[in-house]
Amino acid sequence: FRALQELNEDELTMAGIKIGNKAPAFKLPSTAGEWSLGAQSGAVVLYFYPKDNTPGCTDEGKQFAALHKDFKKAGAVIAGISADSVKAHENFKAKFGFPFELLSDPDRKVCTLYDVIQEKSMYGKKYMGIERSTFLIDAKGVLRAEWRKVKVKDHAQAVLEALKSL
Repeated sequence: FRALQELNEDELTMAGIKIGNKAPAFKLPSTAGEWSLGAQSGAVVLYFYPKDNTPGCTDEGKQFAALHKDFKKAGAVIAGISADSVKAHENFKAKFGFPFELLSDPDRKVCTLYDVIQEKSMYGKKYMGIERSTFLIDAKGVLRAEWRKVKVKDHAQAVLEALKSL
């Protein structure tokens, strides 16, 4: 896998993401040092979320944490990604006891690579932000399922069911 830093802007835009294709490779700083998609040996659940310590993102993290043993038993590692700093992630992870790593993408390069930067609206103001999205990647690095515009309720369970059906 080429490191994300080696990809130029055109490659990032062209890379895209499509079910049945290899998931775009990347390396990011995380709560456990550098984290690389290519270094994972089993299936991977990547969930992108807007911001640490916000109600929806906290609930989503808690749901994945509650099912962490089931994901692990099914051969998958979970990783959460947002634009927050590693320090913010460390605090968020410690506060809620998340048993998985949180990855920091402050430049939003991986978010762009996975096409999760979308126009959002809050209080009538439009802005570009991270759309809550999840990607299920098999042990061979192939994208098998994706969820966009995720509603948190029962989402982690739905991802676990998809993983078990691989």
